[in-house]
Amino acid sequence: MKIGFDNDKYLAMQSAHIRERIAQFDNKLYLEFGGKLFDDYHASRVLPGFQPDSKLQMLLQLKEQAEVVIVISAEDIVANKMRGDYGITYDVDVLRLIDAFQGVGLFVGSVCVTKYTDAPEVTAFEQKLNGLGIRTFRHYKIPGYPNDVAHIVSDDGYGKNDYIETERPLMVITAPGPGSGKMAVCLSQLYHEYKRGVKAGYAKFETFPIWNLPLKHPVNLAYEAATADLNDVNMIDPFHLEAYGKTTVNYNRDVEIFPVVNAMFELIAGKSPYRSPTDMGVNMAGNCIIDDDVCREASLNEIVRRYFKCLCDQKASGVVKPERFKLELLMNQAGIALGEREVEKRAHAMSEATGGQPAAAIELADGTIVTGKTGPLLGAASSALLNALKKLAGIDQEMDLVSARAIEPIQTLKTNYLGSRNPRLHTDEILIALSSSVSENEYAAKAMEQIPNLKGCDIHSTVILSSVDADTLKKLGMYLTCEPTYEEDDRMYHKK
Repeated sequence: MKIGFDNDKYLAMQSAHIRERIAQFDNKLYLEFGGKLFDDYHASRVLPGFQPDSKLQMLLQLKEQAEVVIVISAEDIVANKMRGDYGITYDVDVLRLIDAFQGVGLFVGSVCVTKYTDAPEVTAFEQKLNGLGIRTFRHYKIPGYPNDVAHIVSDDGYGKNDYIETERPLMVITAPGPGSGKMAVCLSQLYHEYKRGVKAGYAKFETFPIWNLPLKHPVNLAYEAATADLNDVNMIDPFHLEAYGKTTVNYNRDVEIFPVVNAMFELIAGKSPYRSPTDMGVNMAGNCIIDDDVCREASLNEIVRRYFKCLCDQKASGVVKPERFKLELLMNQAGIALGEREVEKRAHAMSEATGGQPAAAIELADGTIVTGKTGPLLGAASSALLNALKKLAGIDQEMDLVSARAIEPIQTLKTNYLGSRNPRLHTDEILIALSSSVSENEYAAKAMEQIPNLKGCDIHSTVILSSVDADTLKKLGMYLTCEPTYEEDDRMYHKK
């Protein structure tokens, strides 16, 4: 795939910049870590070359200095708040994060429960962590937060919170999701540190929006598309413009809260080290873009994907999604529309050529488009997948990699014994059938070798695919979009 981002440069620059920021603050920095640390696939899609675990790899360069504190709100524990991407509750995700951090050699010092309330679920959570050797601390709701600054920065405000005992210079403050209270934890710790004579500092690590790209750059517009359901809005940082005469980009929540944060800094430290929200950030991603055109194109495609997903979610739920209108506005700002991508055009052309049957198209790394149609043995996505592997392996498109004789027993199993109405093979089933043909068919073996080259390829379907197909394509690293319609649109239940 075309590369637009220098990942090695990013790792070096980012870790060096954080070391510099630590040195500015009495060798103690609380770094609020936003976004996904282990699997930032959004960043890897809009900045081709950015690795999904880049932020983790950067932290590993600082692991001797770094200590992780995971933050979770008591309200989220009691409400059993779920992570949509993993399908697990926030409290379970804390355990997952601890395992993941420790598994790569990062030191997890403690967990902080914010907005603490004395509930059985919270007590059980703390006891479980303490039993595993993880210390827990409690931070409480503060009346008047965040506006009554004088009360918040006092012994009756932050002073009532537990002081989180830490050991290392770089404190990485992270959480299962937004709204957990990461910034409040950082500022509360600053209050306690200054009480103890330690002139600690605070900084914020958010990849998006990228502060030194234009406001309407596609990379920044794609961030707005990704957070359309949160109604985040990118904006020029007015504080930075006034202080330095330079135009930088931030987002509404940080700009709105900055005067409050600045006032807290002044009460805690006597003087704020920052003159703008941009000053608080440490993100170096914008300096590591090596091909702006590649990143622009990738970001425009991402906005389209977000819009298709919204339309499909809306179709599935039967409820108009409010973020749909935000996404339509972003598409207008970016000058893009549905149906413009070649992969969409070719999928629709195949559907029309087969009398309106579902069809799919895949765009390979070199821009080649392969298509798949619905047949008696394979669904359109499965057909397109096989055709893509043939193309990548240099195999004639007319050659059968998996014989009908091998497919028919699988169909019998599906329909006669497993209760499926659809006899055609899903994408996971055709890949299993392909792998079982390797010992007898050298071309099947060559096709299997090409599976890694599907990663990063766009695939478009003229109908909503089953969850099985969607999950398989995601595991392959492919970027799926579907038209918001079902193969049998009169059915009330669309799970098979």
